[in-house]
Amino acid sequence: MTTGTAFIYVFIFLSSYLVGSIPWAYLIGRMYGHDLRKEGSGNIGATNVTRVIGKFWGRVCFLLDMIKGFLPVFIVTMLIKQQTIDDTGDLDQIIAAAGAVTGHMFCVFLKFKGGKGISTSAGCLLAMAPYSFAISGIVWVIVFLIGRYVSLASIAAAAVLPVSATFFAMMKVNDKTIYPVSVYILIFLYILAILAILKHSGNIRRLINGTEHRFDKKNPKTEKENPK
Repeated sequence: MTTGTAFIYVFIFLSSYLVGSIPWAYLIGRMYGHDLRKEGSGNIGATNVTRVIGKFWGRVCFLLDMIKGFLPVFIVTMLIKQQTIDDTGDLDQIIAAAGAVTGHMFCVFLKFKGGKGISTSAGCLLAMAPYSFAISGIVWVIVFLIGRYVSLASIAAAAVLPVSATFFAMMKVNDKTIYPVSVYILIFLYILAILAILKHSGNIRRLINGTEHRFDKKNPKTEKENPK
């Protein structure tokens, strides 16, 4: 690795990290006089925005968090296509995605505390592996509609993500791969899925104990502690 290449990698990671660190949930909460770190679940993410402020701003927050994951990877992809920068094994895209997700999870503006990275990861995936993103999105919707648990839907989507990417990478039509992805991206997707699930360890314990919060179908601003 040359000094120039190392500099590009560091620059991509740091710039993506700063974009990912924009605490949209915190800013939206402050706009309405709330500190989401001390209300609801205490999580700096779209789900807690929905819980404390409402459905509309929760969706806005999810979109904004998704965009801050999408933009770094998309910009790097465009620079690669224009041959402005070289890419070896899709590492530039992986570094951009890793920087954005790390920024969301460990926000430099909030003393390195942040959200669980689901929405920002979704944005990265939309730019990096759109087919897998679509499959994971469908799984998220189905699981959520069945159980009304955001955490369970997110865990299921995270688990399906690398598996679907591997499936698409192996499937071929007329000796051509349906959606070619490098082994490096597949490894990254598995790591990303594991991290996302680990970030939900508290939710998993509550799901097992039957104390996980569930969104009420009648009033999305409130939640029930028990599913029934």
